This record gives sequence, structure tokens and C-alpha cells, in this order.
Amino acid sequence: MPAPRGRRLKTIADLPAEVFDEARVAAVLATRLLDGEPEQVFDDLTELAATSAGVERAFVTLVDDRRSFWLSAIGMGALSAGERQNAVEESPCHILIATGRPLIVSDAVADPRMRDLAAVDKLGIGAWAGYPIHGPGGEVLGGLCVVDSRSRDWSERQVKTLDTLARAVTAEIRLRHALVTAERQVRELESSFLASTELARTLQRSLLPPVLAQVPGLETAALYLSASGGAEVTGDFYDLFPVSGSRWCVVLGDVCGKGVEAATVTALARYTLRADAPRHLSPSRVLDQLNDALRAQQVSVGRFLTVVSAIFRPEGDRFVGLLCTAGHPPALLRRADGTVHELFGAGAALGIFDDVDLHNVRFELDPGDVLLFYTDGVTEARQKGGVDFFGEEALARLLAGCADLSAQQVITRVRDAVLAHTGDEASDDTALLALRVPPRPR
Repeated sequence: MPAPRGRRLKTIADLPAEVFDEARVAAVLATRLLDGEPEQVFDDLTELAATSAGVERAFVTLVDDRRSFWLSAIGMGALSAGERQNAVEESPCHILIATGRPLIVSDAVADPRMRDLAAVDKLGIGAWAGYPIHGPGGEVLGGLCVVDSRSRDWSERQVKTLDTLARAVTAEIRLRHALVTAERQVRELESSFLASTELARTLQRSLLPPVLAQVPGLETAALYLSASGGAEVTGDFYDLFPVSGSRWCVVLGDVCGKGVEAATVTALARYTLRADAPRHLSPSRVLDQLNDALRAQQVSVGRFLTVVSAIFRPEGDRFVGLLCTAGHPPALLRRADGTVHELFGAGAALGIFDDVDLHNVRFELDPGDVLLFYTDGVTEARQKGGVDFFGEEALARLLAGCADLSAQQVITRVRDAVLAHTGDEASDDTALLALRVPPRPR
């Protein structure tokens, strides 16, 4: 499309030097994501960006020295790898690279930073908002952006959400880099899993979803609480993601041990679960597959994994599903009337035996019900100056008293109670995740 009269479209000679920085381009290539197929984790974040901004189109873009490649393109239909890109001088993302700051534009045709970009005409951009995404060394790799075909103002909440989601994309890319680095160090050190504390911390942070998925008709909340003063990182983790049809999978686990070896096992668990869960309706089958993967990787006995997982779906205004525990504390189900029940599908911890004898238990979540998952950092939290554990009974009583609390409020109350018991000196890492069906309107 020719430039409108009076406009000279930007060429590659007009681009800032930062676009061609060798270290930056090398960091983009090191992601191994250029020309790759679309991935669910990036599409989920991009779709959430589009929904929160109230637009149909959103992109995660990686930019080398020649082109802008759409790692995720929501609202563009089915595209081949060759169609998921444009020339680097056409895309607004080179402005993110030059400044390292967000670019929020209400009227692309009138804005002097964007009006001379070919993409404004080719993609019909009326308004554009984008945040940079970064590599492990802080390099600007590209951006997460939302696009409206009409000029408009972006609200403070929309901009803040876009910022959060861009950091989530950055965290996912850094996780992959950290895992590659860890694997290389493990190979170099052969049987030793020694690594720096900073690498272990990066892995631990990356193993937790930066934004917990939102299930329609369900409140969700989660928390990771690190041990006080801990220099090493344990393997507590949680995840919540869509699987087949209207089904969802929730998982919370704890790897025995600390440091990069535990974090590496956690990473293996997270990606195995996300890969296998969409192919099965049974959480016991999914955990069986994970046990096979851990055994195949020759995970040491000292690095076993306890985990609880559930696969569930909506049924009217309630949710129904199956739950399985593998050597893990039971989930707690609080009914709307205040009664609390344990959900426990017996099975052994994963990574030790070939046969872990896993079983499912069926559950139903009605309006007003809360399902709480937790690691033993809650029940085994020691009293400050004493030896008494917080305990299962105290947790059940606490949950029973959470009448009319949202999922986030339940998580906050449990956290506060544990910290009060320990005097803010938790001896172990803790993970919590709550699902709550909102009560019916009175």
C-alpha cells in the first residue's frame, strides 16, 4: 500500500542503532523461538491481553535486525510462519527497543512516532499500546502489544494489565533460558547438581505462573511463601491451565530437597503435566505419566515429588471433577455450610517406584464451596520458640471459619495464621491455591 500523500514511510536506514545491537540480536536468536510454531503458553497470555484491553488483536513479537516475528498473533486467523512477520522498519516494536519503555498511542495516524510506519496502514492500526519484553540480560527482545482499529484512549487498568502480562512473557522466556543453562551446567558437572543460588531462585520464580489462569464461573487465588532467610530454593509449585474442551487442570506439588536439582525436577514436572494433561480425562493417568517421565530421567530417590492434581469442568452453576494425590496432603473441601472434608485419592510419591498405585476420587463444587490445596509448609509450620506444628486440625478449623470469604481472602487468612504461628519465621517454603464457586445471589 503506498504511503498517503505527505507521508514518507520509514525505511531500515531510519531505525535506531539499538535495533542492530549485536548482543540484543544474539539474545533474540538464543530464545530459539523465531520461526517457531504458536505455543499455548504465549497464546494464553496474548489472548488475555486482548480481552483485558477490549480489542480483537494482540501480539507477542520478537524482533531481530531484519524483521518482527509474531510469536503469538491473536485475532489474525490461521497464519503460516512466513505470514507471521513483517519488516522491522514497519513495526512499532522497534520504538520499544530504542527506548526500553512502553509505547501507548491513542491515535496512530496522528502520532509522530507511528504515523510513518507501514504497519499503520497495512494492519489498519487506529490505536496501539505495547510493553517491551526482555531477555535474561535485560535486552529488549520485542514486545507485547494490543491493537484497536479505531483511535481510542487506554485506561489505567488496561495499561497496568498489559504491563503485568508483558512481565509474564518475559518470565516464561527467562525460565526457558534458565533451564537450558541449568542443563548445560548439569552436563558439565556430570553427577553434581551444584549451581548458583541466583540461578536456583530464577528457576523457582519462573516455575510459578506469573498470572493465575481465570476460570469462567470460578474464583481462583494462589500464593507462594518462601522460607524466612532461606538461601536455597525448594521445589514447591502450582499451576492451573485449560485442557480438553471445557475442562481445566489444577496441580500443586512439592519436590523433596533444595537447590537447582529440586528446581530442575519441578520444571520437568510442570512441562510434563502441561503436555500430558490435555490428552487424558483422569488425573491419576496424568500423574502416572509424570512418574514414568521422572523414572526415565533417572531422578534420584532423594528427589521424589509429592503432588495433588484435579481435572474438572463446569456443570451448570457448579463444577465436577476427579482428584488424585500422590504422597501429598489431602485437599480440603469447605462446603457452603461450613463443614470441611478431606479429598484424598491415595497413591505413592512420584519418582521412586515404577508402580505408584494411584486412584481418583470424584468431587463436586457447589455455589459457596471452596477447595484448598496446600503443601506441608502449612501444616508443619513450627511455633516460634517451640516445637508445635500448625497441624491439619488447625487448618481445617481455620477453613471452616472462612464464611463468605473470596478465594483470595481465604488464601490471605491462611497465610496470616501460619505467619502468626511461626512469628514470621517460616522454616519451610509454602504454596497455597484455592478455588471457590461464587454463591448464588440471595
